[in-house]
Amino acid sequence: MLKITVEEFDEKLRLIINSDENHLKKATDGIHLCNKTLADMKERVEQNDFETTPDEIDFFKNIKPLPMSYLIYFTELRSCELRKPKAGISYQIEFFEKEMRKINKFFSRNLDFVNYMEQGYTYIDHQFFTRNPGNSFPFTPMTDYYQYPEFSSSHDMLWAKIKAMYRFIHYIREAMQKLNAGNTILFDEKKHKVLLWTAPKTALTELIYALYSNGALNHGGADINTIASSFEDFFNIKIDNIYKTYSEIKERKSSKTKFLEELMMNLQQKIHKEDEF
Repeated sequence: MLKITVEEFDEKLRLIINSDENHLKKATDGIHLCNKTLADMKERVEQNDFETTPDEIDFFKNIKPLPMSYLIYFTELRSCELRKPKAGISYQIEFFEKEMRKINKFFSRNLDFVNYMEQGYTYIDHQFFTRNPGNSFPFTPMTDYYQYPEFSSSHDMLWAKIKAMYRFIHYIREAMQKLNAGNTILFDEKKHKVLLWTAPKTALTELIYALYSNGALNHGGADINTIASSFEDFFNIKIDNIYKTYSEIKERKSSKTKFLEELMMNLQQKIHKEDEF
């Protein structure tokens, strides 16, 4: 039941993100979608509670944080769009730099938990991601966020906010880059502009989904949209409708992982040739 909810959310989220609407409209639509999805999840959990502790941990660690993190992200995005200076590039840049400092302070305050999650540890998941009455919440969310104490573990909200802040960083970097078009000083650290993805975009989609399925990035904490956005930045490419492309890959009559198999075969051949010498 919850799987269907997540799949429906994922599809509707894709439509919002890929729409031609401005950031403010996307944020408003996204907040509505996330609130509706979380309310639906809450109702289903109340009707059918978890059968086992691992099921409860999986929900509060991996399922609920998906819409929750996007709710936090869209809330921060909407607030940012409303508060940012309307004129003056220097004022706007100063505003975004201040927002970035706030994010860095947030990560610094929660360094231990961030490290626990990003290292893939699980030894105290039963404390972080179950509704233990003795748990205390690590921070108080903004009133614009969504929270029901009976529908929360001690750290699922914090984990969702960490995931949201990674997305928010991407938004800020993109906004600052647009303001600094032609300014090579601010983004001098991005030396990878010479790298262009020259294979088909379907091949890149295979790679992105393979990394996502393997939990290879942020110890499984990075979702498809975050990975795709990072690849767009790194390889200077626009990935259009990645979910549709993935659906087409699944419908292939021949190999569904053609590019990944070619990668493996070419690497094996290279190693074999080098070993011969």
